[in-house]
Amino acid sequence: MPVRSLIALLCLSLAACAREAPTQTNAGAEQPVTAAPEVQRAPQPVIDWSPVRLEAGDAWIACSADYHAGEGRPVLSLAYTDLRKLMQDCRATGLVRVRYVGKVTASFAALAERTGDVAGDLGIGKRILDLDSVGGHVEAAIRAGDAIGENDWTIWVRGDSHCYSACVLLLAAGDMRVVAGPVGIHRMIRVRSAATSRKELGAELRQVSEDLRNYLERNGASVEVYDLMTTVPNRTLHLLDDAELARLGLSGENAVEDDLDRIRLARQCGTDFLRRRDLFRRAYEVQCLQPADGSEPDVDAINACGLGLRERFGFPDPRCPEASPMAELDGVVLEIPDLAVEPVDAVPGAAADAVPAVDASQAPR
Repeated sequence: MPVRSLIALLCLSLAACAREAPTQTNAGAEQPVTAAPEVQRAPQPVIDWSPVRLEAGDAWIACSADYHAGEGRPVLSLAYTDLRKLMQDCRATGLVRVRYVGKVTASFAALAERTGDVAGDLGIGKRILDLDSVGGHVEAAIRAGDAIGENDWTIWVRGDSHCYSACVLLLAAGDMRVVAGPVGIHRMIRVRSAATSRKELGAELRQVSEDLRNYLERNGASVEVYDLMTTVPNRTLHLLDDAELARLGLSGENAVEDDLDRIRLARQCGTDFLRRRDLFRRAYEVQCLQPADGSEPDVDAINACGLGLRERFGFPDPRCPEASPMAELDGVVLEIPDLAVEPVDAVPGAAADAVPAVDASQAPR
C-alpha cells in the first residue's frame, strides 16, 4: 500500500506533565498567543480494575520502536501488577510500544485505559499503539479513543497491518498517526438487531449517533467520518487514500492536540523552535513521504529518513530535546523517577463492561 500519512513529528508529552488550559494560536509561529474557548474534552472516569481478559485479540508490550526486533512480551493479564511488570523495563528507554492484533471490544478499551495509566505511573512518556484491526464495536472504540486521546499515544498502522471500520475511530484520537497499511470504513450495524424496518434500525443507530459526532468533534476529525459510517454499505469497504485521510483528520498530527502543543511549546521552547519545527515538517513531507526513486517505504524507512533530515534544522534541540521532532525514537531518558511503592493488584470496582451492541467490524478482508 502507498504510505498514507505522516510520521510522528513531535514527541509525545510526558504523562507526568499536566495538560495546560487550551487556547488558540495564530498560524504563524512568530505571532503572539491569544485566548480562545476551551477545547472539548471527555471526562475521564476512574479506571475499573476488575478482572478482565482480552477476548478478541492479542497484545504485546515492547520498550523499543524497532518492531523488526520483535513484537515484545505477550500481554497475558490486564491486572495492574502484571502490566507494571511488563512495562517496568521501559522506564530505561522512556518509551512503550503496545502491539494489538484483533477486534475493538470492551477488553481492548480496558487495555488502552490501563496501559496508559501504568505508563503514567512509571513515568514513561513516549507511547506507541501499534494496531492491526478489522474493527469492532463503536462504543468500545469511543471509550478506547478517549483513553488514547488523554494519554498521549502515537498510533501506527504498519505496512503489514490494516485498520478497518471502528478501528478508524482510534486513528481520530491519536496525537500522531503514522499509516502505511490500508485504512477502510463502512456502515456500522447492529449484528444482533431486532429491527424489522428501516425506521426501527434508524432508531437503534441514533442511540450512538450523538456520542459518535461529539467524539469526532473533540478529537478534531471531520463529521464526514460519521457520514461514511452511515452510508457506505456494510457489505463493502471504502478504502481511504492519502488525501481522504488528511481531509478527514485521520493522519499525521492531531489538529486539536497540535493547537495545545503549539501553545505549550511557545512558552517552553520559544517561537524559533516552532519556526524550525514547521520548516522540518515541510521538508519531511517532500523528502521522506515522496522519495525520489518512487519507492513505497514502510514505517521504519520513513523513520530513518526523518531522523537523518532533522539535524539540518537543529534537532534534537538542546533546550527542548523531549519536544523535538521524532524524539520518541531517541530512546534516552536522563532521570528515572523513584517509584518504591508497589500498588495493589486490582482496585475493587464494578464488574467489567458488557460487550456493546453496535458492531462495525463485518468488513470483507
